[in-house]
Amino acid sequence: MTGRELHLNAFLMNTGHHEASWRLPESDPYAHVDVRHYVRLARAAERGTFDSLFLADGPQLWSNLAQRPAGALEPLTLLTALATATEHIGLIATASTSYNSPYNLARKLASLDIVSGGRAGWNIVTTAGAEAARNFGLDAEPAHAERYARAAEFLDVALKLWDSWEDDAVVADKAAGVWGDDGKIHPPRHQGTYFSVAGALNVPRTPQGYPLLVQAGSSEDGKAFAARYAEAVFTAQQTLADAQSFYADLKSRTARAGRDPEQLKVLPGIVPVLGSTEAEARAAERLLEDHIVHDHGVARLESLLHLAPGTLELDAPLPADLPPEAAIEGAKSRYTLVVELARRESLTVRQLIGRLGGGRGHFTVAGTPEQIADVIETWFTRGAADGFNVMPPVLPSGLHAFVDHVVPLLRARGLFRTEYGPRRTLRERYSLPRPANQYLTPAPALA
Repeated sequence: MTGRELHLNAFLMNTGHHEASWRLPESDPYAHVDVRHYVRLARAAERGTFDSLFLADGPQLWSNLAQRPAGALEPLTLLTALATATEHIGLIATASTSYNSPYNLARKLASLDIVSGGRAGWNIVTTAGAEAARNFGLDAEPAHAERYARAAEFLDVALKLWDSWEDDAVVADKAAGVWGDDGKIHPPRHQGTYFSVAGALNVPRTPQGYPLLVQAGSSEDGKAFAARYAEAVFTAQQTLADAQSFYADLKSRTARAGRDPEQLKVLPGIVPVLGSTEAEARAAERLLEDHIVHDHGVARLESLLHLAPGTLELDAPLPADLPPEAAIEGAKSRYTLVVELARRESLTVRQLIGRLGGGRGHFTVAGTPEQIADVIETWFTRGAADGFNVMPPVLPSGLHAFVDHVVPLLRARGLFRTEYGPRRTLRERYSLPRPANQYLTPAPALA
């Protein structure tokens, strides 16, 4: 492989990303709490030389119990178990800045990075939704802009904590009886708007310095945050043109923030429905759609669109008078994506639910391995993506099919690695340098 590198993450979600996947004969309805299921998936993704495993999360019960397997193992706990069952693959956990404290979360992520030998990543989210807010003593979710302001301070504190040990703070001089050098510890002593954190982290600086910083969110606030901090961005677009526009905008913002745009990777989600022929793939897609319970889909769509229950009619289009994105305090970019999809393709509510069933708004492609590889190559080579978060609609079969039939095509085209090679840490795999400790960075010279 030469030139620019394609990145692939395996986004794992219980029996698969399609909401009806658990109803198929092959699926285990209890897989969402079976660590052996995730170990098998992790090893399959590692066999395919994926960059990372990616786990979503939220501090609330995601759906009603009738719809699909609900609840999930806490991702940092699960990824620590997977770290011991794998050797190379990265481990990206989603964790909220709205409902965590910087010290505890920085310690957990540092621990994962140490246990895994430098393979940890943090998907930074601000968590929309009143349900989560009420689990933490709030009557309603904080405003969108406030959530991102808190996230920025949260990350600033986490970076101070990860740098609070110099790399050589541990002396381990048995003869002198000196284990460590207190002069190489830097307590943050942070006093800010949202957080007050005095002491140094109780975990040494990690193999990567700090985990790979991933961000999910495509609103204006989300893009500004990504341009400032993110090293990879998980996003959702439905068309090549929209993906190209997002890609160019985010790379430009990153440059304006004083960062190298090449050090931020844009990774749209892709839901590949595979078949040996296109007709077979379409049949697999229809089978999944036929297993959707539309009452669940309507309720979920009404919640996303901030509509009263009973507003939507299955065989009618979305209402014409939906609120603008500016009025939405929740998942702004996902709201806009869903509305634009419905309007652009003149979809009824029933059709829209079918389109969203596989990936909740992520790009779904049904076709042969060659057709899936063509789409990936097109988006990668035409300025729409640096890689993809692969979201198999059914697990484990969808991941095995991608590894066995799409990955070899990407390798044959010179787009994807054939082995992990000497780069051990996740940062190295993303061609990112190990960050310098901020407490040792020389101050800029006075003019």
